[in-house]
Amino acid sequence: MDRIVVKGGGPLAGRIEISGAKNACLALMPATLLSEEPLTLTNAPRLSDIRTMSVLLESLGAEISTMQDGKVLAMSSHAADNHVADYDIVRKMRASNLVLGPLLARHGHAVVSLPGGCAIGARPMDLHISALEAMGAQIDLRDGYLHAEAKGGLKGADITLRFASVGATENTVMAATLAKGTTILRNAAREPEIVDLVECLRKMGAQIEGEGTATITIEGVDRLHGATHPVVADRIETGTYMLAPAIAGGEVELVGGRMDLLGAFCEKLDACGIELSETGTGLIAKRRNGRVDAVNVVTEVFPGFPTDLQAQMMAVMCTANGVSVLEERIFENRFMHAPELIRMGAHIDVQGGIATVTGVEKLRGAPVMATDLRASVSLILAALAAEGETVVNRVYHLDRGYERVEEKLGAVGARIERVSE
Repeated sequence: MDRIVVKGGGPLAGRIEISGAKNACLALMPATLLSEEPLTLTNAPRLSDIRTMSVLLESLGAEISTMQDGKVLAMSSHAADNHVADYDIVRKMRASNLVLGPLLARHGHAVVSLPGGCAIGARPMDLHISALEAMGAQIDLRDGYLHAEAKGGLKGADITLRFASVGATENTVMAATLAKGTTILRNAAREPEIVDLVECLRKMGAQIEGEGTATITIEGVDRLHGATHPVVADRIETGTYMLAPAIAGGEVELVGGRMDLLGAFCEKLDACGIELSETGTGLIAKRRNGRVDAVNVVTEVFPGFPTDLQAQMMAVMCTANGVSVLEERIFENRFMHAPELIRMGAHIDVQGGIATVTGVEKLRGAPVMATDLRASVSLILAALAAEGETVVNRVYHLDRGYERVEEKLGAVGARIERVSE
């Protein structure tokens, strides 16, 4: 199992190329199931989650070829004939449930495993189910699998999501593209990944309006055709690397990064003393003066502060001037990185969904363990500013969402390497 070793100290300088968005690509890939014609995605990130989705789609009969060192995915589902998404694959990644809507829309039936350890009401899979049932599907849970059938096809419906779930929005929109009639989806998620998916579906012939707002209208069509679509830049990777010079000092240019995808996050960075400026090819991030100032953060659905940047922001607040309060409102149990940061000398008090961070002048290197994807990179950020050496264990989490992080940070002056046991 690999580890990441970081020796802290020293400012960063140089350029980091931002990859295509993992969360966007994972929603775009199942769209191939909606058409018999090829779908090609460019600017795809080279990540383990993308490989997992490829394995799942291939198990359903899709054909997938990679080109340009994995940055281009050429997919075809003309011969897709299996409608069972097996637990052994689905359990590895929650986004696997995004095949449910496309399979049901094109073939009228699907059998999809629930993600490992998931009850329907936890991290709301029930939203996906209720939306598809409103469109005429019959869905039963048997032996850990969702057995879905839509005799005569799906039908347009007026649907209101109880929570603006990204996954439920994506599944519903894809299913509605081939439904009979008009679907109106209210309280839809507004994330850039939703907008990117709709832009791709529209290239495939879908009739959709309202993406990026709380109400999306889909007029069903008889069939979708092929298309080529570039995956939008990864806003979470962009935000992560914006924070690297905030904690380590220096100045970094993020090639391909877009401030318009980050909303409230950029406002918080400005408030704590991080200067951002757009360039012709991306953006530049640097500290204005020495240590950043503490700011309070509340995670919210887009365009609010992203939950996927909370752990990284906490790492920066560990060395900020003053006391910051971070409130997590999207997911439970998302402060598992706090005990590891405390091992590095951080002062953090967690009470339920609220963490209070009192900034210290310096963190200390220590052996730490990554508990999830975003937690893993937060520990790497903290290590950039820590005295001595930090060893981050269990970095397989990191490889799910960050492409070659040691190469990207190493190119801007970080003393970081990957070590195999």
